[in-house]
Amino acid sequence: MNTTNRKRMLTKDIVKQAGKDSLRKLNPVTMMRNPVLFVVEAGTFVVLLMLLFPGYFGTEENMGFNLAVFLILLFTLLFANAAEALAEGRGKAQAGALKKTKQDIVANQVTENGIAAVAASELRKGDIVLVSQGEMIPGDGEVVEGLATVDESAITGESAPVIKEAGGDFSSVTGGTRVVSDAIKVRITSDPGDTFLDRMISLVEGAKRQKTPNEISLNTLLISLTLIFLIVVVTLAPIAAYLNIQLDVAVLIALLVCLIPTTIGGLLSAIGVAGMDRVTQYNVLAMSGKAVEAAGDINTMILDKTGTITFGNRMASEFVPVGNEQMRTVAEWAAISSMNDDTPEGRSVLELMKKENLAFNPALAEGGEWIEFRAETRMSGVDLMDGRQVRKGAVDAVKKWAAGQGGTIPADLEEQGNRIAAQGGTPLAVAVDGRIVGLIYLKDTVKPGMRERFEQLRKMGIKTIMCTGDNPLTAATIAAEAGVDDFIAESKPEDKIAVIRREQAAGKLVAMTGDGTNDAPALAQADVGLAMNSGTIAAKEAANMIDLDSDPSKIIEVVGIGKQLLMTRGALTTFSIANDIAKYFAIIPAMFMVAIPEMNMLNVMDLGSPMSAILSALLFNAIIIPLLIPLAMKGVSYRPVSSARLLSRNLLIYGLGGVAAPFIGIKLIDLAVHLWV
Repeated sequence: MNTTNRKRMLTKDIVKQAGKDSLRKLNPVTMMRNPVLFVVEAGTFVVLLMLLFPGYFGTEENMGFNLAVFLILLFTLLFANAAEALAEGRGKAQAGALKKTKQDIVANQVTENGIAAVAASELRKGDIVLVSQGEMIPGDGEVVEGLATVDESAITGESAPVIKEAGGDFSSVTGGTRVVSDAIKVRITSDPGDTFLDRMISLVEGAKRQKTPNEISLNTLLISLTLIFLIVVVTLAPIAAYLNIQLDVAVLIALLVCLIPTTIGGLLSAIGVAGMDRVTQYNVLAMSGKAVEAAGDINTMILDKTGTITFGNRMASEFVPVGNEQMRTVAEWAAISSMNDDTPEGRSVLELMKKENLAFNPALAEGGEWIEFRAETRMSGVDLMDGRQVRKGAVDAVKKWAAGQGGTIPADLEEQGNRIAAQGGTPLAVAVDGRIVGLIYLKDTVKPGMRERFEQLRKMGIKTIMCTGDNPLTAATIAAEAGVDDFIAESKPEDKIAVIRREQAAGKLVAMTGDGTNDAPALAQADVGLAMNSGTIAAKEAANMIDLDSDPSKIIEVVGIGKQLLMTRGALTTFSIANDIAKYFAIIPAMFMVAIPEMNMLNVMDLGSPMSAILSALLFNAIIIPLLIPLAMKGVSYRPVSSARLLSRNLLIYGLGGVAAPFIGIKLIDLAVHLWV
């Protein structure tokens, strides 16, 4: 799924295979899944019998007309099947490329007796394997030891390798990717046949694509319309007989096919498959079509600040002393507290020490007890062997801890913290026992273009809420710079769930992104949860979408694709039903105007003859399907405007256009058909 594959719509092989599949789909068992087309196929079969046994039906005089009706109906079915087959073909082509990646390789399994070479297909959940430089990762898993760079281009299409390491939110690895440096030990987290790659292949092939609630509702409407028109057409026969009007069975079948919603009936499945395919082309794996549709109806979007709105590379840029402390003192204790901190922020503290040519005594921390960062405490640090306790973390958390140790709060702490926050930075307090010695200024940058993107979301009617662990002043500064509608400062995992539930209780659909284990509950609660492929297994299992590129801001594109899917289905449904109005004016007058001259008033198209009118309407009905296939595949163009403007625009283009196009098309076809008839 590289850039070339995303841009390429169709290939010669896909079109050729779609032609074969459109014939296979004529199987009545397959056609029954689409009741509208099944009715068309039943009518086609009846006309075929009339051609084969004209004496039984008494249609010897109408063989030419019946043959034309049969061929047009057959091509209507083939064109409708081809629409779905083309949409499925692109997914199968992507799956074929992924299957080449999937191969049974030899894995180095870690056992009690050492390393044993086994086939990857023999690995089971919980097994541990050693993967060294140049080797393929044999299955989905989590890094339990070591650090390595991994080439994920076979999955994501991106050439830049990513770093995977034990612990944290970047320990998840995918089977079929390759280690390009160092070595890691991986615990397998899936059984053969149920890997991420297996599920991805199955989904892009469309094997597990289920109809979405909106699709089921629309399908029910189409079935209802088909039944109504079927009853109307059936009752026309006795009415015509009472009026001494002879109506051929083929004419009634042609009328039925033209009046039922064959256009949208033939394109409905293709629209759904193509929508899933468009998401996949953006390197997003949707677990269901329902998730894609839900993205189109989103009212509220929850976004993490770090990595989504900002670049996420918060780096230490300054040591700020408070009270009577010296900058060197702040730097020394900040470095000691960061010696065992493998986060980018922790490593940046030590890098700043080197940059500023500052030294500290690492021996002070030897034998100490390291305190890991936790969302609840929002601090980390070390308890030294000599009894001193060093802490680093959020200012309010460190203040509370220092007060608990009997310390005092420097008078200028709040002022310095506010200064950093007002500049969009994050202040981290550093304390020794009960004494706060200073602050670390962590600097982050808002991604370019975020304000414009949030303005687009606002035009869509989507509210954006930024969640961050920063203090309220920093959060407010970043929120104002980025242009989000609201923010939650000093947020914990449970705060995200709370805001999602609050929005849902107000009747809104909510989307959010995440990559960590602590994001999993919120991802599961959200209507659309987009997990990063680089994140933890827990996050990916909780979400209903996975971004293979691990770009948190891609949720904005996903929402656009969802809206485009809904718009495409609505626009083509409007166009299809509007078509029936024109076809009504083409066929009904043609059927009755010979016996009832007054009906000629309805022949507004001035069609040549009853037979040419019926064939022209039927032929237009068949031709319009392949003409709309590119639109169904590509999707109706979406622009971020209000729902009212979108509705009026679609009614103007696809409503009035759907009425006008058949009048023009049927008239042009009639000019040619009338000469033949």
